[in-house]
Amino acid sequence: MSSILSFVDHNKLRFTNCLLLPFSVVFFILSQLRVWGYKAGILKVIQAEVPVIVVGNITVGGTGKTPIVIALCRYFESQGKSIGVVSRGVGGDYTQDTLTVTPLTDPRECGDESVLIAQQTNAQVVVAKRRNKAIKYLTSNYQVDIIISDDGLQHYAMGRDVEIVVIDGIRRFGNGLLLPSGPLREPVKRLKSVDIIINNGSIV
Repeated sequence: MSSILSFVDHNKLRFTNCLLLPFSVVFFILSQLRVWGYKAGILKVIQAEVPVIVVGNITVGGTGKTPIVIALCRYFESQGKSIGVVSRGVGGDYTQDTLTVTPLTDPRECGDESVLIAQQTNAQVVVAKRRNKAIKYLTSNYQVDIIISDDGLQHYAMGRDVEIVVIDGIRRFGNGLLLPSGPLREPVKRLKSVDIIINNGSIV
C-alpha cells in the first residue's frame, strides 16, 4: 500500500481543492453506498455469456487505455479468438441504443477511440450509453469468445472476470483526492482488488 501512496503528490493540494473537500466527502459516501449495493445484491450485476475484461482507471482523463485494449485484441486474435469490444463512445453524438463501429464509421458518431480500435483490430466494436446493452448486442449477433470493455471500471452493473487498471505514469494520482477536489473516481485502495495494474509512461 505504501508503494501505491507514493504515487500521490501531496504538494498539489491547493486552496480551491480544500474548498471542494465537502463535496468529495459526499461523492465518497454515495459511491461507497453504490458499491455496497452491488456487493449486497440490492443492485443487479448482469453477467455476460462470455468472459469480460475491463480496461479502466481510477482517475478522470486519459491514461492510455485504448492502446492497451488494442494490444489485448491483437494478442487474443493471434490465439484464434473472436473478440468483441464495448465502449460508451465518449464524444460521439449517436442517439440509438447501440451502434456498431466499423473502420469507416465517422468518429463524430462514436468518438475517436472506438473507430481507432475498429481500424487497428478485427474486433467487433459496439458502443452504447449502457455497456450491458452493447454486450447483449454482441452476444446476440456475433460469435465472440471474449469481450473487452474500453473503460467501465466503475460500471458495476457490468459483470467482469478480469479488471485491468491503467495508471498515468506521469500525472499518477494527482493530489490523491476524490472528485471534485481531486482527480480520483475511486479511492487508491481500489487498486488492491484489481487483477492487473499497468503504469503507463512512467519515467521511473
